[in-house]
Amino acid sequence: LFSTEGLYFDFLSCLTAVDNGVEAATMEVIYHLFSIPYQHKLCIKTIVSRSTPTEGTLPSVPSVSHIWRTANWHEREAYDLLGIEFIGHPDMRRILLPSDWEGYPLRKDYTHQEKYHGIRVAY
Repeated sequence: LFSTEGLYFDFLSCLTAVDNGVEAATMEVIYHLFSIPYQHKLCIKTIVSRSTPTEGTLPSVPSVSHIWRTANWHEREAYDLLGIEFIGHPDMRRILLPSDWEGYPLRKDYTHQEKYHGIRVAY
């Protein structure tokens, strides 16, 4: 998609993720691509099996950060908030929350912490 003549999707405008819940047992990673020279758009949705952090594994997809540099931030954000790993990402660690934060807050089964380092967390 990136190097194919006539397509040349040279810009990843957004990468986002969705938790479909425990019952559906799936999560989605959605890529919004744009071709600047050809002025066309493409949205790709990838459905991955939803595993839980307590099972010791996280859902994973290959990283596209080596193709589109804008994916670097988006993949880390999806990891930080939903717990989706991007295999091959150069720096797969939390980007918004503290490194010792427990859980993934945008998961539908997330249980909010009442305190973080002795400080009450208000929601």
